[in-house]
Amino acid sequence: MKKRKAKAAAALAPAELTSNFTRGAVAAGLVAAIQDRWSQGKPSNTKVLRLALQGGAALASGIATAESLRRGDVARAILALAGGTLGVVATEMLLNPSTPRSAEEVEIV
Repeated sequence: MKKRKAKAAAALAPAELTSNFTRGAVAAGLVAAIQDRWSQGKPSNTKVLRLALQGGAALASGIATAESLRRGDVARAILALAGGTLGVVATEMLLNPSTPRSAEEVEIV
């Protein structure tokens, strides 16, 4: 019983989360850098960075969420999912250039 708990806790350990984030960032970065390269030209470095960071956050969050659910720890699963969502949204807000708002939207805000 203790071995199973230790193994499950290791999946959520900072070193394991960092490793999963790196795997996701590299995979998503490669796809972003190569995808549509011939039809639309070279993507901007900021776009590749944004998609790579979002891919890393999504993969690390997904693995942590799945492992928590497998163990029956719903609270940790929700926390892992919320952390991943926060990472993706924060990256989007920081690295995606804002789109111009219409006059109607500006008046409402």
